[in-house]
Amino acid sequence: MRIGPKDPGRPAGRGLPEPELRRDHHPVLGLLRRGWRRRGMGAVGNSQLREGTAGTGGQGRPRRPAGQVPRRPGGGALMADPVGPDEVRAVAEAALELPGADGVEVLLMHEWGGLTRFANSAIHQSTGREDTGVRVRVVTEARTGVTATNDFSKEGARSAAASALEMARVAAPDPLYPGLAQKAPVPERPGGFDEATAATTPEQRAEGVAALVGELRKGFRAAGAFETGAVEIALANTEGQFCYAPYTQSTISTVVAGGDGSGTAEKAASRVQDIDPAAVGARAYRKARESQRPQDVEPGRYEVVLEPMAVDTLVSFLSYLGFGGRAIAEGRSPFSGKEGQRVCGPSIYIYDDALSPDTIGIPFDFEGTPKRKASLIEEGVFVSGVHDRRSAKMAGTGSTGHALPPPSPEGAFPLNLFLQTGDATVEQMIAATKRGLLITRFHYSNVVHPIETTITGMTRDGTWLIEGGEIRHPVKNLRFTQSILEALSNVEMIGRESELASEFFFAASRVPALKISSFNFISASDH
Repeated sequence: MRIGPKDPGRPAGRGLPEPELRRDHHPVLGLLRRGWRRRGMGAVGNSQLREGTAGTGGQGRPRRPAGQVPRRPGGGALMADPVGPDEVRAVAEAALELPGADGVEVLLMHEWGGLTRFANSAIHQSTGREDTGVRVRVVTEARTGVTATNDFSKEGARSAAASALEMARVAAPDPLYPGLAQKAPVPERPGGFDEATAATTPEQRAEGVAALVGELRKGFRAAGAFETGAVEIALANTEGQFCYAPYTQSTISTVVAGGDGSGTAEKAASRVQDIDPAAVGARAYRKARESQRPQDVEPGRYEVVLEPMAVDTLVSFLSYLGFGGRAIAEGRSPFSGKEGQRVCGPSIYIYDDALSPDTIGIPFDFEGTPKRKASLIEEGVFVSGVHDRRSAKMAGTGSTGHALPPPSPEGAFPLNLFLQTGDATVEQMIAATKRGLLITRFHYSNVVHPIETTITGMTRDGTWLIEGGEIRHPVKNLRFTQSILEALSNVEMIGRESELASEFFFAASRVPALKISSFNFISASDH
């Protein structure tokens, strides 16, 4: 499917180079993948798309009868309906009835949705997916076994539970086993599930891509992806706890390239209606147009104005390096032994709140503990990390509701971060900058020194020199090496508006722009 820009008169010839799309950069993505590996549509064959993936204990039978790929009325692609709490509970109870165990915990997930990819301003892939997962944790005499299956049936759950019990019997006892979550009320989280988003068709996503590409002019091309989907998550255990939450998510992102410049933009929301693809396209196109003919600048220390995408990289890496309760207890965190101490500037407030309507999340964690707001840094002072049941026992406190899917050897992690907003606009930040850089985002970032919170990476898709409070010209990309806590100690202004960044299901962070008085760049690129 070819979608042209507003100016269709571009002459035929060599195509523009493909821009590198923004990839999953959030460091916790690896933790989640190790805890619960999501099976993408690219990993299964046509027969599996029609019949479902066979799971352990399923005797190779399909999860649904062989036949045509399900289609919604009007010719839409692969479609699913919510399973609902009653059927989910029935599947879970089949595993909970396991004899010979001291405790059983069942984590169930059902997800469905679609992804439309485009490159060179043309849609080249539109896929649908539906997947189920059942993960059973069994405990006997403080020995734990975990088994996972895609067989979302009572028989599949029973078989998985039996396999987990066999594993538990040969496992070593865990002296820090904290027990299963007790029965407790789970808070309401209204508005998490949107039927229109769950039922979005490929045609509707294609219309969104067309609106995005329609904002481009001659000589520019867009690449990116538009994804919509829904998830049902439930947890039940033999202590009587049962949690169920459906939610939806929609994300669109693009890189626009042309000439010797590029720009990027993205938008994430629980409801697809809250995404304006044309606005995303216009923003990325404006950045690409204003990035033409970038000039060299010398590496060194600069004032910087970081847009939210760049700030998200800093906050996400800081969370990965420091906020987990197990890392703090074991002395591996930059915050170990620093509760109540100042760690960054007094204007910095960072917290985790999955119950906020301004994020995408669920009201309980993957152990069934109800979530609550957790303050991490207040006025630059480290308050506390987040805990699952195990790290809470190590620290002599209670779980904060931040467990990842079992077995989760890394421990707890905050999945719904907020950096509190201030009162400045990006324009005011630029006006207050004597000589510095305006940065859209960072790319290819990695950890250099965990305890010092030092990371390195590159600027990308829009970087400009600021002089005398005005943007002078675009500059070629620079490599930075910078301590995150040092940068947050040098924050001078905080944006009054924040943006939601979501790289994958279960996690999203909301951050504003920042003006930082000193940021270290160590080398420059030739583009």
